[in-house]
Amino acid sequence: MRKILVVDDELSVRDSLRMIFKKDYQVIAAGSAREAWEKIVSEEPDLIFLDIIMPQKDGMELLKEVRESQPLIPVVMLTATKTLKTAVEAMKLGAYDYIAKPFDVEELKIIAAKALESRDLKAENRRLQTEVEERYRFDNIIGKSKEMRDIFGTIRQIAEKNSTVLIHGESGTGKELVARAIHFNSPRRNKPFVAVNCAAIPETLIESELFGHEKGAFTDAQNRRIGHFELAHQGTLFLDEISELSPPTQAKILRSLQEREFVRVGGGKNIQVDVRLISATNKNLEEMMSRGGFRSDLYYRINVVPLTIPPLRQRKEDIPLLVQHFLEKHAGPGQRRITPEAMDVLVAYEWAGNVRELENIIERVVVLSCADQITPNDLPASLKSTSRVEQIKQGVLNGRLSFDDAERDFEKDIILEALKKTNFVQTKAADLLGISRRILKYKMDKYGIAASPEEAAPPRNASPS
Repeated sequence: MRKILVVDDELSVRDSLRMIFKKDYQVIAAGSAREAWEKIVSEEPDLIFLDIIMPQKDGMELLKEVRESQPLIPVVMLTATKTLKTAVEAMKLGAYDYIAKPFDVEELKIIAAKALESRDLKAENRRLQTEVEERYRFDNIIGKSKEMRDIFGTIRQIAEKNSTVLIHGESGTGKELVARAIHFNSPRRNKPFVAVNCAAIPETLIESELFGHEKGAFTDAQNRRIGHFELAHQGTLFLDEISELSPPTQAKILRSLQEREFVRVGGGKNIQVDVRLISATNKNLEEMMSRGGFRSDLYYRINVVPLTIPPLRQRKEDIPLLVQHFLEKHAGPGQRRITPEAMDVLVAYEWAGNVRELENIIERVVVLSCADQITPNDLPASLKSTSRVEQIKQGVLNGRLSFDDAERDFEKDIILEALKKTNFVQTKAADLLGISRRILKYKMDKYGIAASPEEAAPPRNASPS
């Protein structure tokens, strides 16, 4: 049951409010500011009704203390008609509302219900904000490779600054994740983060999307539209794939950054704006500059702090960490485990789609496989076409295979492939391998390789194709 704290030095007022609310709420009371503070600490009320005029410490002083230490608790001021001006001042200090004595019972109930609803909304907003900040902590950018450790160091240095940042990286490497981490670890964390995919907006609409437009600016402009620059005021604007912008749009962005103002399409008024710009691209902007495809003055403006996120194939030591992270994300902590053989397949794959492709694969496997353990059989065939040599190599480098075991597996795989190519005719297979039939037969017996296709079984640790 929700708790209401009534703070008033008059016993009759405390008893009246107790009678009004006792059916729907747990009502606790205090006759002084000191007693009230003790009840706030011990009882943790959901709503406070607070008298303005009290002996010793008055309600205004207590209101300030509550707002500083318990900002989520709504405070409704109780006032006599002659102190109405003071009640308005209390609203400026953060009181939710005020009600004049003598009380209207229905008005009291309505105010209480609305105040508690407001508290719930604030609590939910606080929870969501905390969740977002937790999600974009530096620790949640997965990676232990030197390249990623260097990136962590850089973004920790620049997050508190206001410098513009240009993030380079292939599609799917996590450029937006890095941009959000910079924002949510900066002084602008409580202001908007506005992300724009420049490649997804038609050229005819990009100026309106970025800067907004006035009503009647063009045929379909039936209402004023606020653009992304304005929406990101005092926050961060993230322009993904900035290389896709046309030279005229680049010029307008440059002016907005230099002058810290812009004009809506169809408007004549300069609008002041304060944004931190973070841009990203998967193209070489310097090459584009040399061909005239990207303005050099804008490039030097946005490239104050360059960050390059390496593709996943260049930081394979991060793959096991990412796999575990995505398993927990999509299946829950401890719900699924992956066998070393399946992990070798994932590490050996080249990941053209980078981290995004890896997450999609893990999510698909979690959805389609009911087993607690993920094996190579659960992985898509496209992943298992990776060179068997690469898989064996990763097994050695990951410490799962000894060098002798790897050598044995490699020799076993080659013999089996030769037999398959010659339809298990041992003389032809021996010729193909450049060894005698007697040595071939010795090695087949040694490795337990069957003499016919019907009896053949996949070699140990092999990934089925």
